[in-house]
Amino acid sequence: MESAREDLARLRQDRSSWQELCYDEAVGADGYAYDTAMARRAKVLWALQYDRRAEDHGLLRHIAEQEAVCRRKAPLAGLSDETRLAGFLLAEHGEISDIWTHWAIKRANFDTTTAYDVEHLLAAGVDATIEHVRETEHEDKDALLKQVLDRRGEPIVAEDELAAWFERKSEQFPADPDDEDPMTWVDRARLVGDVDAAREYLARWAEDRPRDQSTLSQLRYNQSALGDYAAAAHTQEEYLSLLSTSRDLAVNWCTLAEYRRRAEQYEAALAALRKCGRVIVDVPNWEQYSMGRTYVKELVLLALAADVQLASAVFAEADGVASAVPRLPATMLAATAEAAERTGHHLRAEHYRERLAKEREQPGAEADRSHR
Repeated sequence: MESAREDLARLRQDRSSWQELCYDEAVGADGYAYDTAMARRAKVLWALQYDRRAEDHGLLRHIAEQEAVCRRKAPLAGLSDETRLAGFLLAEHGEISDIWTHWAIKRANFDTTTAYDVEHLLAAGVDATIEHVRETEHEDKDALLKQVLDRRGEPIVAEDELAAWFERKSEQFPADPDDEDPMTWVDRARLVGDVDAAREYLARWAEDRPRDQSTLSQLRYNQSALGDYAAAAHTQEEYLSLLSTSRDLAVNWCTLAEYRRRAEQYEAALAALRKCGRVIVDVPNWEQYSMGRTYVKELVLLALAADVQLASAVFAEADGVASAVPRLPATMLAATAEAAERTGHHLRAEHYRERLAKEREQPGAEADRSHR
């Protein structure tokens, strides 16, 4: 937070430095656009959260405007906690003209349309805001009114409901850093790339919590997000000890196999997949569900990652399972063919290439599978 406070102090003194918070598009390794300024804006927002001043209204509006641009232009941006924080801090100022900044966020993408609270639009007061919009000549006037009014033309949010919303948001985004949810610090450290700090915060968070499914689920997710796959695997084994149904066990043995594979513990990954194989058959029609495709995927990915001797044995198991699972997506068929070639199973490689060709002949087949 110290560097965030320093950044905020500099921005308060030099308005020209606000430019560094503007949307800055780059293309990631996955081929999608992202905003290189997102983390810089986030740090400033955190500092603003714990040092709220009336004179920061202009800076907050600028940040919120850039969040709107980011959410509109970066296809995977969605709706982040930082966008919600920017919107709430701006809403606290109660400036009626900010409605169009909130509107820009609200209509930026599907996630913001559905999940950015409509109360942001009415933050300056329900009746006053609606009257202001009705009198404006803004091109989006009718669309905005449709968002905040019901079919009878009445506001969908009452003044007392707006006040209650502000109270809830104040709890979600406290002014005192000591009141934050400890997991917030994990997420924030990870966002700015401070992995060591994120690990420390995560360890503190987990230290005094009961080792139940909720705790272990969050812990394994964050450990894997930080690249601590061996630790995530250890937590996943503990999580597995709390499960009893064949369905839950099958899914989570696959998850353990993924963590072991990513930790380059290939023998352990295969052991986990074999345990999955022993329980998944107790799930009726398992071949028809996503768990069947996940089982195949993990076997194939292990065959591609392990040393060739182990990979050959893994592919033999993957081949047997893949033959039983219908509707494998094209990407998985291609990977299976690659694994077959890598392990010297050339006839099976040709078999999967033929399946891949047939799959690609079906328009929309891959897109349909990806949404199941």
